[in-house]
Amino acid sequence: MRAPYLLVDIDGVLIPFPTKGGGTPPTHVRHDVVPTGRNPDDPVTIWLDPTHGPLLMDTARTGLVTPVWCTSWRQDAATMIGPLLGIPPFLYVDLPRPRITTSHPHGYLWKRDHVAAWLHEAPAAWIDDDFTRLDHEWAVRRTAAGLPTLLIQPDPHIGLLPEHVAKVREWASGLPPGESAGSRPQGEPKPADAA
Repeated sequence: MRAPYLLVDIDGVLIPFPTKGGGTPPTHVRHDVVPTGRNPDDPVTIWLDPTHGPLLMDTARTGLVTPVWCTSWRQDAATMIGPLLGIPPFLYVDLPRPRITTSHPHGYLWKRDHVAAWLHEAPAAWIDDDFTRLDHEWAVRRTAAGLPTLLIQPDPHIGLLPEHVAKVREWASGLPPGESAGSRPQGEPKPADAA
């Protein structure tokens, strides 16, 4: 059976948001990328920490979790961001492109309803910088219903830290045998290179 899912956001997790002064962590390296649908003459500048690739890959290799991109970068996460970090194509949640003016149109993260449907009854750890109190309450309810759910919320100006991944490993190691993702969730896409 498949290990629990590890859902990984990108903006605010792997790509930190600049501070008010425009600074980014000194650990991060600049890249100019052209997301799908964007004019090649108008690239997007992003900053990535090269240690994040090995950190996520080491975690994937433990077999404790199955990493999945869960980001508005959608398939570009697997085909563009991942390769810059030395990460082979992970699965990705094919999120819609909602017409919203806030990340929390209903008081909780806009991705949550799509993620809940995608996960179905699979256990999951989810790393995202934009959860609200209602998201944390959802995770508690889901866990109480027998679907172990862990939310990790990095500081969006710092991003992913080794202790966040250590907490995921500790959580996954503590799950009872059989608490795995089992069969593919509803609508789960194939890995990006097979899509």
